Amino acid sequence: MRTSRRTHGLLVAGVLGAALVGANLAAPPTAAAPRPPATSEPSATSGPRATYTNHVTQGYSIDFPDPAVIRGKDGRWYAYATGGPFDEQGERSSSYKIAVSDDLVHWEDAGPVFPEGRRPTWAAPGTGFWAPDIRYLNGQYLLYFTVPDTTTSSQGFDPAIGVATAPTPAGPWTPSEEPLIPAKPLGDGYDTVIDPAMFTDTDGTHYLYYGGYGTGIWVVKLSPDGLRAVSEPVHVASSRYEGPNVVKRGRYYYLFASSANCCAGPTTGYTVFVGRSTSPLGPFVDRLGVPMLASRSGGTPVIAPNGNKWIGTGHHSALLDLSGEMYMAYHAIDRNDPWLDVQPGFTMRPMNIDRLDWIDGWPIVRAGLGASEDPQPAPITRGEVDDRFEDAWATERTFTAVTGTLTVEGPDDASDSGHYARLGGDATLAVTKVLGRPDVRVEADVRSERGSVGVAARVHGTDGVWAVIDAERRELVLEARKGASVWRRSAPLPAGYDVSAWHVVALEARGRTVTADVTDARLSDPWATVTLELPAALHRSGRAGLVATGGGEADNFSANRLYQPVTRTVPTPRVGPADPAYSDEFDDGLDGNWTWVREDTAATVEDGQLVWPTQTADLVGTGTPGLLLRSSMPDGDYAVETKLSIDLGEDTVRNYQQAGLIVYVNDDEFLRFDVVAVGPTRITEFGKETVLLDRRSWGGGLAGAPGETTWLRLVHTRHPTTNEHLFRAASSTDGKRWTWGLTWTLPADAEPRIGLVSHGSTPETTEQFGPAVARFDYFRVSPLR
Repeated sequence: MRTSRRTHGLLVAGVLGAALVGANLAAPPTAAAPRPPATSEPSATSGPRATYTNHVTQGYSIDFPDPAVIRGKDGRWYAYATGGPFDEQGERSSSYKIAVSDDLVHWEDAGPVFPEGRRPTWAAPGTGFWAPDIRYLNGQYLLYFTVPDTTTSSQGFDPAIGVATAPTPAGPWTPSEEPLIPAKPLGDGYDTVIDPAMFTDTDGTHYLYYGGYGTGIWVVKLSPDGLRAVSEPVHVASSRYEGPNVVKRGRYYYLFASSANCCAGPTTGYTVFVGRSTSPLGPFVDRLGVPMLASRSGGTPVIAPNGNKWIGTGHHSALLDLSGEMYMAYHAIDRNDPWLDVQPGFTMRPMNIDRLDWIDGWPIVRAGLGASEDPQPAPITRGEVDDRFEDAWATERTFTAVTGTLTVEGPDDASDSGHYARLGGDATLAVTKVLGRPDVRVEADVRSERGSVGVAARVHGTDGVWAVIDAERRELVLEARKGASVWRRSAPLPAGYDVSAWHVVALEARGRTVTADVTDARLSDPWATVTLELPAALHRSGRAGLVATGGGEADNFSANRLYQPVTRTVPTPRVGPADPAYSDEFDDGLDGNWTWVREDTAATVEDGQLVWPTQTADLVGTGTPGLLLRSSMPDGDYAVETKLSIDLGEDTVRNYQQAGLIVYVNDDEFLRFDVVAVGPTRITEFGKETVLLDRRSWGGGLAGAPGETTWLRLVHTRHPTTNEHLFRAASSTDGKRWTWGLTWTLPADAEPRIGLVSHGSTPETTEQFGPAVARFDYFRVSPLR
């Protein structure tokens, strides 16, 4: 029987034989990398997978910093970015950008967030807007935004955070009448109240993380509607961090944050780090157990400049494709074309995306390869079976109603979902074709105010696995059925969960483990999660589908082969024994292979150590401190290492006393890897100074947390196509466990010399504290294995 295109019934093809739902469970989805092709045809199972090449905003905008991405209820992806130009000539710009895409790799303009007449009243005239975070909460879109210049003062840079609401991802946006997080006085200015990121926990509590290089990252609890702060701020990360983002995975909360400078053109060392905690309030610690809030603050690198064209890789958001694979959307800088044509100094930061792997409980981009510049497999953005329910005739070809009915209705005037599926009857099972593999991800937007509705996988007749929202019991239920046997688990939905609003139910089956979760918009902050172990008989391929009892509605259905997880990181460099011809143990003064660039007579060799007080000068810029260099380095690949102790203390401001390794071409072309005091923090900074387009540029990136004694290592290789010198930094606090950081390049024809430095103290720091004393135990050069 056929009816109109607005309401289209599907034929009943069988009998289910038992009530579909009556169970309890929830669990977080597992991660992997799908192998099926990306296709818009529901039945397609073969053919080449689409590829993409960074940056993904090419053709739309050359600048798209601080990206935040969400999938709307209309099935499209939306991205939001700090305001800026669209083209290199700066002829067209926006104070706050929205882009839209069907595949995450081709983007187009979706208009501004705040056109004239809709700007926040508390924003200073002419100010732009920074660092958005996009969320969907119980039927309403929320955009958290930074206003760098507010009406709080007339001095400029008195930042505050607001929130705007909209019925669709493209707006219209209504900003809050006052700041959500107001400007915070700090000294003679204001703290960095910037970079908001919202997170919803499984108990229904909403949190907002924010902050930057003033005092670091903070978190507050939000009201149930996400529009007000209802607690005092809690400090969770030190002042070396900004750009927070939190996801929950298993029992851990992961705090991602960016560190180092964001916008230094060709020397931007921006890097994303992560720590984890069993509480959303911290403490967050890195892989080595070092707190992110400590003065010698910890953090495990997730993505860092890797020696290709992309530098400044940071300020990201995380997203899932339809196979369950996680991606990182982040901004980056082309080191060969970093600035606007008309304004050197304005750094262009387009948006990249790359796969985010989870290995041994920690996230890392492309297993440690970092940003990609070559073609990559595209995210899966259409299901192997995919129905947005915009075409009732296509739905009839996709689904078979085994029991009950499935009709296409709409459009939905209460949301942006468009047309949707309504499941009718006491017990409804609507299935699709048999999927080729048992390991699958099935998801849909669902809602039901009275019954239960969700998704199914591995269906054979009345056997299978399904995950549903039970509106009456207010539970996420995961159930498996084999004949008369039923296995089920459930998790409660917290009080703030609105059963009448669209939410995403996702079911992932991998082997004999099935997981399910329910989220607002697939942003790794589940309202509930559940896991179930299946009997061996249910480890098989089958049909996917929709299930309901007592009626329910669904949209944006997709079923895919589950992605295949990457389980090992790429190998880190292996270092051989030290070559005595290029090394010095400082057993008997300085050997004859050292030369000075501007000798510092305060440096001495005592008891097998080079002892060197920090000089009151800095090589960055026009400074001319003394440098101690080796006369030559070996050909080929090698590692340079030193063991350094320096008395910088903790928490006090001792800017910018430092000591470590130097890779020197001249006073305007060098790399420096050292332990340095920056404000109250202590970091291992790998920095670069160069001259591009007659403009001197300095910037740095970070490795691991320093200790009272820190081992510093630089590994030298050559780029396989450009022959540039590549230097990658690693640090350690025990000489055994190394944290590998970013890579800097030097020109292929450069003849760098490597040595040691101890300098950077300002006159004010030297007057207050005296010089810090650096003690180097050795300088070793080793071949790579």
